[in-house]
Amino acid sequence: MATADPYGPVHTAGNAVPPLDPDLAGALDDLTGIHPGVDLIRDGIRHLALDRHTTDTTQTLLATLAGSAGADVITAVAHLVARLANADHNPALRHLPLDVQKQARRHGEQAAFHLTDPDLHQPASEASAAITGT
Repeated sequence: MATADPYGPVHTAGNAVPPLDPDLAGALDDLTGIHPGVDLIRDGIRHLALDRHTTDTTQTLLATLAGSAGADVITAVAHLVARLANADHNPALRHLPLDVQKQARRHGEQAAFHLTDPDLHQPASEASAAITGT
């Protein structure tokens, strides 16, 4: 007995997942070869963009990527930026003059502050909620 396909009848031209749009493809291409960790992030974004999703997984992904301030990917990136810009956490910066270290740390903290602003996350949260009708 065949199990029901959770995605419905997907083997039609109208149900094909389209290729990446030029903006997303270009942004991913621009990140090529910077660091193996960034390559993994690029691969993950590409996989998420080209994978077939249910409405439930789409709703969850929207919240997880950018719609849940304090507990989403954007928040994790914000904290990573602050960490990388801080000589206390990034030994690569410790040889720099103290005023440069302080400036880098301040800018990293400002980036994290702005990236964790709940207003930045609100549209993705609302997109997620719109899917579930809440």
